[in-house]
Amino acid sequence: MNLTSIPAFQDNYIWVLYNDMGECLVVDPGDARPVLDTVAKFGWKPVAILLTHHHADHTGGVAELCATWPELVVYGPEETRSKGATHILAGGDKLSLLGLEFDVIFTPGHTLGHICYYSSPYLFCGDTLFSGGCGRLFEGTPAQMYQSLSTLNQLPPQTLVCCAHEYTQSNINFSLSILPEDEAIVKYSKEVNELRKKRHSSLPSTLENERRINLFLRTDDAVLIEKIRDETTLQQPEQYFAWLRAKKDNF
Repeated sequence: MNLTSIPAFQDNYIWVLYNDMGECLVVDPGDARPVLDTVAKFGWKPVAILLTHHHADHTGGVAELCATWPELVVYGPEETRSKGATHILAGGDKLSLLGLEFDVIFTPGHTLGHICYYSSPYLFCGDTLFSGGCGRLFEGTPAQMYQSLSTLNQLPPQTLVCCAHEYTQSNINFSLSILPEDEAIVKYSKEVNELRKKRHSSLPSTLENERRINLFLRTDDAVLIEKIRDETTLQQPEQYFAWLRAKKDNF
């Protein structure tokens, strides 16, 4: 399979997996136009849409794409039924598409019904896990998001983190505000800044990289814990996560 991303809106990515025959899967098409343009350019044939959650910047293009290709099958969690999902999925489900086997992972936090799709090495994680960060808690609780990230963090290190937004610079700047001397974060910041200067994408990242530079996956890290305890009396990883998320909300 071949992986590419289509930029949309200000900082969204619509991910596409396609095979050598041009058959493709489209993930979270918030806008139909860039998908239609890209598909026409390369002569692809969409066969399915995968939705991670209900927000409009992830689902807004579904109706137009289905009108263009009536045979399209649209997969998503229950919360996307009203957004055009025709096949409803839940955590623990398995999905076979274009010769790939996807595991559906329930990841509440950003929304209450958010799901991710994993077929090694690809992880389509919507707005749950970002490079250097995680999604805002619009509907869920810190405890839910902490558990969701812990679940994703159990995947293999070579997993490609295909998240839905180009938030990496902002996330890394936040990480540097917490741990300004962390060598891995400093190094990654320089790499990302160079990529973005050239208008290149910083994604996909790898889970191995995220374990080094993403503070939201490092709540058992001694250096980070010491920093948090300098300012708080918190004692548990879930509490450290909630503290970090609150800090990021106001960063």
